[in-house]
Amino acid sequence: MLKAVILIGGPQKGTRFRPLSLDTPKPLFPIAGLPLIQHHIAACAKLTDCKEILIIGSYTTVTMTPFVSEMQKEYHVIIRYLQEFTPLGTGGGLYHFRDQIRAGNPTAFFLLNGDVCADFPLKELWAFHEEKSTAIVTIMGTEATRQQSVHYGCMVREPNTKAVTHYVEKPSSYISTLINCGVYVCSLQVFHTMADAFQRKQDGFYNGNGQGSAHPGYMSWEQDVLALLAGTNKLYAIQVTNWWSQVKTAGSAIYANRHYLELHRDRLSHAPCNILPDVFVHPTAVVDSTAVIGPNVSIGAGVTVKAGVRIKESIILNNATIHEHTLIMYSVVGQEASVGEWSRVEGTPSDPDPNKPFAKMDNTPLFNNEGRLNPSISILGAGVVVPAETILLNSIVLPHKHLTRSFKHEIIL
Repeated sequence: MLKAVILIGGPQKGTRFRPLSLDTPKPLFPIAGLPLIQHHIAACAKLTDCKEILIIGSYTTVTMTPFVSEMQKEYHVIIRYLQEFTPLGTGGGLYHFRDQIRAGNPTAFFLLNGDVCADFPLKELWAFHEEKSTAIVTIMGTEATRQQSVHYGCMVREPNTKAVTHYVEKPSSYISTLINCGVYVCSLQVFHTMADAFQRKQDGFYNGNGQGSAHPGYMSWEQDVLALLAGTNKLYAIQVTNWWSQVKTAGSAIYANRHYLELHRDRLSHAPCNILPDVFVHPTAVVDSTAVIGPNVSIGAGVTVKAGVRIKESIILNNATIHEHTLIMYSVVGQEASVGEWSRVEGTPSDPDPNKPFAKMDNTPLFNNEGRLNPSISILGAGVVVPAETILLNSIVLPHKHLTRSFKHEIIL
């Protein structure tokens, strides 16, 4: 028997995803028509040996329960949400709920970060882990550019055995182009290593009178566990070439949307309008036959798209209304937002550099060193009203704003 654990953090995280995360928790943000972590659940549910999926985070159970109930019905696998009542870090929550993970004595468990998107090769990952008799943790790794690698967990492998001999999380200087994807297989013995790390954390917390740590149970999976296992023949890494990306910013959601649409073409709906694939249109959306939609567009439930509208490289969230002859490009339109006729909402694409092999998304900060807004996609928060004949370029509009004029390179508070 296998299990899976998905780490989703909490509302105090994901600040770079605002304002989209103000009304929809980031793990439930729809990408290619499905909540972000539903893609993780779908990948785990395909494994016949995976009998239970545990979601760990500090969102309230009220927020997560309806989603979990829906997932159980859809995938016919046990899915439970375990709430951390204080943020315990990437390792602390895992260790806190170790008894629930070990219940039923699974052979091993998958561990997936909730903010990654991928064509998850879980079968290959499990087969690789099983081959290594001494493996406690196997990391799914991928190649990055030399410049970008320092923004991720970097590892050095022994060429023949693929054992990780050195692991550093976000190093200050170049170590390796092999980076950690945030997807793992773990044997239950990992909790012995975590117990040692936990004891050290406890000792440090109480000997230092609580200085230097947010909580005595706080633990980093990457720094307190993986770095400790490196060089012991207990940590291995498999390098994959499958598509993979982090979702740190709204721009990366547009990029992930394109790849998930491509991966799941079998479930794409075909609205009676001019579609340039790949496009997802929710069955309850009403799209005028003269609209031109795509490529890389997701349209949510209850959306109304009127005559002559052009939408490309964008995500339109539930119950939004796009009025006649509007152009929307490289943008996210929030729930129940309204864009007036003959308006233009446009952002700047932030895809990886196609001229650099292995380039990943550059999750740039909101502002540059001069305090100016970095060019990125345009975002309309929930309930935003854009009047007719308005231009919005590279701008972010917080929820429930009624705009009165055009904007360019601004955050409208």
